[in-house]
Amino acid sequence: MNPTRLALFTDSKEFRGVERVLSILARGLADRGHRVDLLVGGSADPPAVCAPAPVNVVRLRPDPGWLSRLRALAVDPKAGAMLLRPFAFPLRAPRAARYLRDLARYLQRERPAALLSAKTHPNLVALWARRLAGVRTRIVVSEHVHFSRALEAHRRRWRWRYVVPAVRRFYPWADACVGVADDVADDLTTIARLPRERVTTIYNPVVNADMLEKARTPFCHDWFRSDAPPVILGVGRLDRAHKDFSTLLRAFAHIRAERHIRLMLLGEGPDRVELEKLIETLGVAADVAMPGFVANPYPYFVRAAVFVLSSAFEGLPTVLIEALACGCPVVSTDCPSGPAEILDGGAYGPLVRVGDDVALARAICDTLDHVPHRERLIQRAQLFSVDRAVEQYGRVLLEQ
Repeated sequence: MNPTRLALFTDSKEFRGVERVLSILARGLADRGHRVDLLVGGSADPPAVCAPAPVNVVRLRPDPGWLSRLRALAVDPKAGAMLLRPFAFPLRAPRAARYLRDLARYLQRERPAALLSAKTHPNLVALWARRLAGVRTRIVVSEHVHFSRALEAHRRRWRWRYVVPAVRRFYPWADACVGVADDVADDLTTIARLPRERVTTIYNPVVNADMLEKARTPFCHDWFRSDAPPVILGVGRLDRAHKDFSTLLRAFAHIRAERHIRLMLLGEGPDRVELEKLIETLGVAADVAMPGFVANPYPYFVRAAVFVLSSAFEGLPTVLIEALACGCPVVSTDCPSGPAEILDGGAYGPLVRVGDDVALARAICDTLDHVPHRERLIQRAQLFSVDRAVEQYGRVLLEQ
């Protein structure tokens, strides 16, 4: 790849899964000699992965809510009525829309060769910003969750009910579309009514030397002593609609009734109190720990007896890949989408039906009783290496 100016756009209050993916891509592209701008909407600091590389972090300035709505409506006057419900009428406009003016100004000022955006609302804003800026920057939009299931999960959020027409109207403006798994890409072609050949599958950048070095960090916790009971590990945002930790807790209660075992959930989120109540109701409080967000979860993966992904839906679950890369046995729901692709249909870990706590408990017990070969899991994770993803995104961004 010849060095050139590239930009990546995200809009979150905090750097979680998708935002970390963009940060890793920014670092990887910069390491290959490109001039990379990471455009950040929100107050969160990018993770340290960007610091050692020549990644220029650009903080976009937000418009007041009413101004951002007017600008969005002005992008395509013929689509004004379509945008009223998801963008103009809600009490709070989508956060990404507030950065439309400053993103357009950035494109006019810097003229990057290509811009990669991620998630539905930032994708729309990126496409609108190019139209407002009147530039020829190549726009690549990416979806990181199974769109149909995400819409179902957010059906009570008023503006999400009406976002599909906007996606169908504006996603064809993109020069390329990326789905992080085949199921994500297939679903996006249906939702956006795009030809399948216009949507490329690129797995997320997960495994690199830095991650594996962090996994070797010295670690001390009473639950992971050699003479302690086995620990089941769950990692993710405490969000019932997405991660479905309640099913994992019920499965754990079934197992705990027969075995001395423990469960640790790493993460924070809006459903903490509800999950704590469920733990008390199930009578397993003495054997469940919820220490909150952990910046470096990799030593936990190395020492856990089994990692469990209980999600109702995903895109390409990074934590499942991270567990494999650390040699940790895994069990997952067969949710849309990602786990079946990562685990090759169950060849590298059992897949069970979403919401089935009995089947999940059975799969966990089978894995504890028949531990898979660690090196085989580690080798599978190499399919999701940072180098591989950066190379593929570079081709899409630079039309190679």
